[in-house]
Amino acid sequence: MSYELHVNGRTSEEQPRAGQCLRTYLRERGWFGVKKGCDAGDCGACTVHVDGEPVHSCLYPAARAAGRTVTTVEGLAAPDGELHPVQRKFLDAQGYQCGFCTAGFLMTTAALEAERGTGHDDGKLDDLPRAFKGNLCRCTGYRAIEDAVQGVRHTERPCAGQAVGRNVGAPAGPQIVTGTARYTFDTEVPGLLHMKLLRSPHPHARILAIDTAAALRVPGVVAVLTHEDAPDTLYSSARHEHPTEDPDDTRVLDDVVRYVGQRVAAVVADGEQAAEEGCRRIEVTYEVLPHVTDPEEAMRPGAPVIHAGKGPEVRIARVADNVAGEVHGETGSVEDGFAEADIVHEEMFRTQRVQHASLETHGCVAYFEPKEDGGERLTVRSSTQTPFLTRRALCALYGLPEDEVRVVAGRVGGGFGGKQEMLTEDIVTLAALRLRRPVKLEYTRAEQFYGATTRHPFLIGVKAGVRRDGTLTALQMRVVSNTGAYGNHGPAVMFHSVGESFAVYRAPHKKVDAYSVYTNVVPAGAFRGYGLGQVTFAVESVMDELARRLGMDPLVFREKNIIGSGEAMISPIGEEEDLHIASYGLDQCLSVVRRAIAEDRSADDVPEGWLTGQGTGMAMIATGPPGGHYADARVSLLADGTYDIAVGTAEFGNGTTTVHKQLTAGALNTTEDRIAIRQSDTDVVRHDTGAFGSAGTVVAGKAVLLAATSLEQRLRTLAARHTGVARHLCVLGAESVDCAGRLVTLKELYEAGHALGAADELAADGHWGGSPRSVAFNAQWFRIAVDPGTGEIRILRSVHAADAGKVMNPMQCRGQVEGGVAQALGATLFETVRVDDRGEVTTAAFRRYRLPQYADVPRTEVHFTETSDSIGPLGAKSMSESPFNPVAPAFANALRDATGIRFTELPVTRDRVWLALNRRAEGVGR
Repeated sequence: MSYELHVNGRTSEEQPRAGQCLRTYLRERGWFGVKKGCDAGDCGACTVHVDGEPVHSCLYPAARAAGRTVTTVEGLAAPDGELHPVQRKFLDAQGYQCGFCTAGFLMTTAALEAERGTGHDDGKLDDLPRAFKGNLCRCTGYRAIEDAVQGVRHTERPCAGQAVGRNVGAPAGPQIVTGTARYTFDTEVPGLLHMKLLRSPHPHARILAIDTAAALRVPGVVAVLTHEDAPDTLYSSARHEHPTEDPDDTRVLDDVVRYVGQRVAAVVADGEQAAEEGCRRIEVTYEVLPHVTDPEEAMRPGAPVIHAGKGPEVRIARVADNVAGEVHGETGSVEDGFAEADIVHEEMFRTQRVQHASLETHGCVAYFEPKEDGGERLTVRSSTQTPFLTRRALCALYGLPEDEVRVVAGRVGGGFGGKQEMLTEDIVTLAALRLRRPVKLEYTRAEQFYGATTRHPFLIGVKAGVRRDGTLTALQMRVVSNTGAYGNHGPAVMFHSVGESFAVYRAPHKKVDAYSVYTNVVPAGAFRGYGLGQVTFAVESVMDELARRLGMDPLVFREKNIIGSGEAMISPIGEEEDLHIASYGLDQCLSVVRRAIAEDRSADDVPEGWLTGQGTGMAMIATGPPGGHYADARVSLLADGTYDIAVGTAEFGNGTTTVHKQLTAGALNTTEDRIAIRQSDTDVVRHDTGAFGSAGTVVAGKAVLLAATSLEQRLRTLAARHTGVARHLCVLGAESVDCAGRLVTLKELYEAGHALGAADELAADGHWGGSPRSVAFNAQWFRIAVDPGTGEIRILRSVHAADAGKVMNPMQCRGQVEGGVAQALGATLFETVRVDDRGEVTTAAFRRYRLPQYADVPRTEVHFTETSDSIGPLGAKSMSESPFNPVAPAFANALRDATGIRFTELPVTRDRVWLALNRRAEGVGR
């Protein structure tokens, strides 16, 4: 039976496999703009046109497309390369961040645009919540996408040397809107083998035997790997500059499984179907062990010991008590502080597991490349935020020299901290080294939920004392963080959670007891905010409650107790000597909120009977992680008179690539289109700690700026030597150096450098060690309305104030804030990774997990303070993580104002709100 499919003007006649979906058929033929985000028709990243109709190609059978015309995002543009009008709109508005979802939005929009004015036009483009009900974006908060659809232009083309502070478009923009940006798996690797993982059905068990014989008989299966094939070395999947920050409690494949979903064996085959069948044929004999899923129970005497037998060398705080890490500290005497107080308020708060839900799942491909001096070396192409730290870990794990391993990240489809882990590279490298063949492992969406990591669930007890005049006397917290089966990031998240959350308030007496606890559930890990979001929810809720009990305006109460410019940041866990208030914008943030409250009229049209309220939350965060975060950069003049930046940090929608080019363009007095950039590749520079801790601008950006500034000096010196004109009379321009009226083109200067034996002067290096560090501030305000009859909540207005220092790119920084607010609203209102009493994840799909859709997210008004940081590059601060942190408490405080009920557990779902209101009406509870 013949088969013919027309794709973007080309004909494909190869018969699809039985049951093959159109998405995989297209990607196997090089149409990489068609993305895999969910495999269930939930996210829309795979949207293509079939005979002009938009379809989710992951659900559309390839066989059904026979004889039809398919258009992917690569086929939207005209044959001469002219962009489709929708592509141009998304480029002008920068309607994307990481860009992984963008093709889906483009294809949906283009199809609806084509229907305009026809009999098929049902008005969806005038009702975007309905138009985009099948498309998800995790990064943007949707406002930029709305602007793109409506033709709003934000991008600018500034003059030479004027890029900083302007809305320069992302360098990868043209590739994103045409589907040619290359993410992790958007590449063809000859002879590729596919890996699938057999995972544990038990929360805690010892593996007694594994029979792989039947699996090896499956046609196409090449190898089956078990714990007997894996090194005995213990390590952590967390990636930090200093590996000792995390307990070494993990093996590549272990003979003890500690949660449902832990990998047991790996099957490698010539196709995914064969590998999956191989997994089904493996027979495992388990000795089922007792398990525990509650962290408080896990610390009690007699609880199952999850990492029994591990010694002090692995840096687990108390193995027998399941405590991965703990911190205890006190400044002053909280006992005295509570005795001095006129009012003492005590409350317990609980936060849930949240999935990062980056649309590109975890995965990597490992293969061998020839070396210049003969032989070959291993290359690992991975969706990672930490290429250099991952290489270091792989080399340590397998005893390889660093020059024998290259780790490279293509464009990364979202991270949010989840890719500050080594979750696939270790097992894929084991297979590649064993077989000496290319091997790929790509997580399914379900595996992201039960086989990757989540945000840490917290239990936070807060006790605070205050005098009648509103002065805090004491602040005490007990924090229990559920790190899950492994301690990756566990102690560090716990430690960070009780740092700035304490330090932002003045109180003479402070005390903390915090624990990171093992349980038999999916491991937690790094997540946007790194613990601060959980504890800030509790602290800011208590501050609001104290103000209410005092009859004081919550803003006035905060202003009375927050630290000021130049004050010491005191936390009971100890002072961080390299952390400074290098600029102060918290007062301005609260002023933004005060103005919003004063002018607000959003409640005027609320339906009769609805309850309305307003609330504020604020947060402080360090602009980088402690202990050093290192970045190397090199900026070079090229033979054609353009520049090249080499920097190690990864780009995943955080905008650092744009900022690095802006910083360089400013230092070299040129335009950003004359600068190329190479990044996230261990071949590019000596070292880079990674794209986490909001370090892309304040660490890697600082290294880039130092390199560019040094190169500017070198080029002027070289021009003076070449022309005989005094150096101070040589002025660098966009394409030439003006030497007292004589123009020396940059191409000529490059040639002169080589002729004069000064080729080394055509490049300069920069290094920054991430210390000293500053702090950034954020405040969020909501006005909401609640229907007491149904529990429905409407956000009437959302205002966010951000102290980002000198804003390098207002358009991008605004997008980071909006995306952070949207993600935090999801965690506040409905997102939760649910587990049953065995610790098994029961929400392993987007439709069961509930990500924020277009219709769920309000348009947040973003205001930047006027500050300039004395530490950050050109006065900049970080702003990727911090917008997340004040959102939940601001919402909870608004809900308290509207309903009179203090909600202490996240998420505050509609049914919880209705139940609480109902119980109060019936006289039950608070």
